[in-house]
Amino acid sequence: MTPLADLTTLAQDALWHGFAVFLRVTAMVALLPAFGETSVPARIKLIVALGFTLIVAPAVAATPGPNGSAALPIMVLTETLAGLALGLGVRLFILALQTAGAIAAQSTSLSQLLGGAAVEPLPAIGYVLIVGGLALAVMTGLHIKAAALLILSYDLLPQGRFVNASVLSEWGLNQVRVAFSLAFTLAAPFVILSVLYNLALGAINKAMPQLMVAFVGAPVITAGGLLLLCLSAPMILSVWLGALDSFLANPFGPQP
Repeated sequence: MTPLADLTTLAQDALWHGFAVFLRVTAMVALLPAFGETSVPARIKLIVALGFTLIVAPAVAATPGPNGSAALPIMVLTETLAGLALGLGVRLFILALQTAGAIAAQSTSLSQLLGGAAVEPLPAIGYVLIVGGLALAVMTGLHIKAAALLILSYDLLPQGRFVNASVLSEWGLNQVRVAFSLAFTLAAPFVILSVLYNLALGAINKAMPQLMVAFVGAPVITAGGLLLLCLSAPMILSVWLGALDSFLANPFGPQP
C-alpha cells in the first residue's frame, strides 16, 4: 500500500501543478493574437491552452501543494492576473496595428472602404495590416515565442504572489505608450503623404480658384494611399514584428 500512497500523492501534486500552470496559460491564450481572436471557437482555445500547459508545466518549478482553504482562491487570482497582464501586453501590439490602420485610412480618405469586413468594424487598411501581421507572427513561430514567454514569466511574476500594484500600473502605462508610439510610427508614411497632398491641393486652389480641386484630388489621394500601402506594407509589418519579438523576449525590459 505504501507505493500506491506515494503514487497517489505524486499524482495529486502533478494535477495541482498542472492546474496552477493552466490558470496562467488560459488567461494569456484568451488574449493572445491569432489564438485568442473572437473568431476562434472556445473549444479550440481550450485545446490550445491545454497544449501550452503540457509544454510549460514540465519547464517550471513544481507548485507546492495547497496549504489551507485560502490556497485555491489565492492561486486562481494571482495566476489569472499574471496571465491577463502578459496577454494584454501582447494584445496591445494588435491595437497598435489597428490604430496605425485607422490613422492611415483617415489620412488617405480610405476610412469607409471595406469598413465592415472584419468582426470588429475596421478600415480596410487596418484590416489588411492585422491579417498580414497575424499571419506573419504565426509563420515566424508565435506559439514557440509565447511558450518561452510563459516559462520566463515565472521568474518575473512568481507563482502564487500578487504583483506590486504600482509596478504593474507603471508597466501597463508604459506598454500603452509604446503601443501608440509604434502605431504613429507605422502610419507615418501615410501622414506625410496626406500633408504633402493637402499642401499641393492648397497651392493649386490658390493658383486656380475656379478649378474644383477637391473632385480632382480625391481620386489622387485614394490611388496614392493604395499604392503607398502596397509599397510600405512589408516594411510596416517588419517593424511591427521586430517590436513584438522584442516584447516577447523581454516583456519587462526597456521597450523602444
